[in-house]
Amino acid sequence: MTEPGKNNDRPLLLLVATGMRTYREYLLRSISQDFRVHLLHSAEPSWEREFIDSWTVLPSTLDGPAMARAALAVRQRQPADGVLCWDEARILATSYIAEALGLRNGDPAVVWRLRDKAQTRAALAGAGVAQPQSIPVSTVAEAVAAAGRIGYPVILKPRGLGASLGVVRADDAAQVARHFAFTRDTRAPDPVVYSSDEPVLVEECVTGEEISIDSVVQDGKVAPLFIARKVVGYPPYAEEIGHYVSAADPLHADPDLMQALQDTHTALGFLDGWTHTEFMLTERGPRLIEVNGRLGGDMIPYLGMLATGIDPGRAAAAVACGRPPHLTPSRSQAAGIRFFYVSQENTTITAAGFDTGRLPGAIVQAVVVAAPGATVSPPPKGTVWGRIAFAIAVADTPQQCQVALDEAGAALHVESA
Repeated sequence: MTEPGKNNDRPLLLLVATGMRTYREYLLRSISQDFRVHLLHSAEPSWEREFIDSWTVLPSTLDGPAMARAALAVRQRQPADGVLCWDEARILATSYIAEALGLRNGDPAVVWRLRDKAQTRAALAGAGVAQPQSIPVSTVAEAVAAAGRIGYPVILKPRGLGASLGVVRADDAAQVARHFAFTRDTRAPDPVVYSSDEPVLVEECVTGEEISIDSVVQDGKVAPLFIARKVVGYPPYAEEIGHYVSAADPLHADPDLMQALQDTHTALGFLDGWTHTEFMLTERGPRLIEVNGRLGGDMIPYLGMLATGIDPGRAAAAVACGRPPHLTPSRSQAAGIRFFYVSQENTTITAAGFDTGRLPGAIVQAVVVAAPGATVSPPPKGTVWGRIAFAIAVADTPQQCQVALDEAGAALHVESA
């Protein structure tokens, strides 16, 4: 379907799904200023209509070949310049569209190499990229044996999830046995199915500060944009409870990190698009944790935009269409986000809100995401979906953001049944 009266002079971008409005509207709003957007979705658009020119409703946006056929039908009416997706579960299906239309990032084998963390590890090991030792396993006995070969402590990680879902540290064989089912059975809303019967990775536990780097890649050359310092909580689990991005982060000038970033993409054969790459900064140098072929979650690209002025939506759309993105910073600040949780499992929220009078000036957003009547839990049961609210701060330094976010947490009021 097409909305009448739209300007047809801008490039046409095919967009697969949108995600939650709270977390992704900023991207679509920016993209719509420079691009016409045709949305491929599994439901009629609602809030998206303000920002899109046309749409196709499909039974599923996880079926790559079916979406490719739908995209070919769209092309019969109007040529498409690029295709974009920021949903981890759908980036593989999206690559089938790009392949069928001859667009950028159109190699499903490359995208699957990023989605399947065991394939990622194998490709990087073959290229000599520094990373934790990793062994795929299918049973508790195999996991205990693998941990024995690697040496404790180890990390148990699902083969194909994101956002640290199912990730847990084990300090001995008993903990491996106790946590194995948690890692194996953790599910995302859209399950990933592997032909392999080895769904769990047992990995060397490397320690240090964990970061993520959001980058654009064109013709194989990586341009890092936003470096986020990750805040992890709820040990031994690895719940991501916050992030800080600074335009002046000295890691941008770290030659070892920048070389590791480029070598990682070269080894994986990723030539065009946006990536979210995670490293652990260890005493022996950066160690690659994982690579995701999409924009970062947790509003990290939004933090980057607040800190630097670089617009991630426009940049990602430009790269998808093979056009030069605008990557010149227009400001130099720091931005941070913190997610808030209840303290007890199975808490039913009756009311929640921030006392706006107690929020400091550095807080630019304070949002409650748990609706009244929702029953939520903290990690590990709650994970990403256990979050009840978040706040975003902008200041001159990450330390100032941290102070403001502490005050925002104190201003959050939660009532439960």
